Amino acid sequence: MKSAKPLNDDYRGRLEAAIGYAFTAKERLDRAITHASARPAKGSNYERLEFLGDRVLGLCVAELLFQTFREASEGELSVRLNHLVSAETCAKVSDDLGLHQFIRTGADVKKLTAKPMMNVRADVVEALIAAIYLDGGLEAARGFILRNWQERARSEHGGRRDAKTELQEWAHAKFSTTPVYRIDERSGPDHDPRFTVTVEIAGVAPATGTERSKRAAEQAAATKILEREGVWQKPED
Repeated sequence: MKSAKPLNDDYRGRLEAAIGYAFTAKERLDRAITHASARPAKGSNYERLEFLGDRVLGLCVAELLFQTFREASEGELSVRLNHLVSAETCAKVSDDLGLHQFIRTGADVKKLTAKPMMNVRADVVEALIAAIYLDGGLEAARGFILRNWQERARSEHGGRRDAKTELQEWAHAKFSTTPVYRIDERSGPDHDPRFTVTVEIAGVAPATGTERSKRAAEQAAATKILEREGVWQKPED
């Protein structure tokens, strides 16, 4: 397979219009949307950018929540933050921007809009945040994040209680038992691992979540049961 070629100006222009930012260093944009399967030159895919973008996103969203919810406790802010920086939310931002039309992958990565490719779409959003940060500074990155996260931050869904706590209380009340969590898999590089966790409750079908930390994966698994059992209302796609 040949290495990915640089983007042409028309392609870049349409992508920059979609994200609302024009790059000074165009190679940063190329790198941010290039998956390792596209066989780019060494170090020219988005993996390192994704690592940085995750941290910039976390900082800006934490700042947004701190300023928006002035009476919220640390616990509530943490719940909101975990939801807003999750792979699911980042993938939704990617879908809203139509980024699947621009992500460069190899032939072995197909159907980017399918659920199994959610992490790819989420990773590209974080890589773009890092690329914008490196190209235009924190204010430029913050502008992109506010445009795409501000309304999400204010939504009722973003203020849910801690899912593990909610599930434990529900399980105790309904079944007089405690949820049990197990790690099924740990994958990915050391700097950006993926944890797959299953939660089991006697009398209830188990649920599995995959996220970047053990705690977040546990929260995702707990959320699935809460939504499936009607304890929480499932958000609309």
